[in-house]
Amino acid sequence: MRNILIVGCGDIGRRVARLCADKKNRVIGIVRSTPSLRKLREDGIEGVQADLDFVMPSEALPTKDAIIHYYAPPPREGQGDPRLDRFLASIHANAMPKRIIYISTSGVYGHCNGEWITEEREPKPDTDRGRRRLAAEQHLKAWCAEHGVEYVILRVPGIYGPGRLPIKRLKSASPIVDERECSYSNRVHADDLANVCATAATKAPANSIYNVSDGQPTTMTDYFLQVADLLAIDPPPVISLDEARATLSEALLSFLDESKRLDNSKMLKELGISLIYPSLKEGLPACIEDQD
Repeated sequence: MRNILIVGCGDIGRRVARLCADKKNRVIGIVRSTPSLRKLREDGIEGVQADLDFVMPSEALPTKDAIIHYYAPPPREGQGDPRLDRFLASIHANAMPKRIIYISTSGVYGHCNGEWITEEREPKPDTDRGRRRLAAEQHLKAWCAEHGVEYVILRVPGIYGPGRLPIKRLKSASPIVDERECSYSNRVHADDLANVCATAATKAPANSIYNVSDGQPTTMTDYFLQVADLLAIDPPPVISLDEARATLSEALLSFLDESKRLDNSKMLKELGISLIYPSLKEGLPACIEDQD
């Protein structure tokens, strides 16, 4: 029986746990809060509560020869990821895992002027959010090389799915940017991301990096309008990009300033992935059906 540890076992982690759960695997989710631990147990997933802002004793987790999925986000400030640093430091030298699957962000590429981006593109993040993730990637690579552990890095854009649609924002009539000035953005359905994570654990060549998306980039404005149309919500007011810079949050503007189109062909070919939701046309209605 192989141990599969999911660090930061939230929505995506629980989906992965369900895909990996069988007689050959012992799946353990690591979460920070008591409500999250309760949710794991309600789903029939073995759980461990641990705060990654503190040192985690290695004896608490069966890491030897395990597959570790690391999904915990870094702190919202700083240039690195001390949570990942502490977790890796807690793994005992005699209990090294076989492989670590790390969810990063496509934000490590920075602004790319709407170009198609493959994994060969040199990362040049423009935001602290992207710089934190790139620092985490680099530390993970160095640590794995030092300890003889395999890694797979998944560079993920916006995730949508049941409970992840911008319904509150649309109902509040928050403005959207004129599509003629809006940059490209990329998405992946939560079920497809979970499938990629589970597949990468066994099928990806060691030390691989993948762009994970549906391969159908559009604009954030188009995405909001499609969701509004599907839910029969009045379309939000449209403003210029200059107006947006004066009114929208810094976090949202950081996404608007990172125009790129992710090439997912390596993911599809090497992992043999067949997307459940290859575009918003298929994915958005499924989000609503799952909530009924």
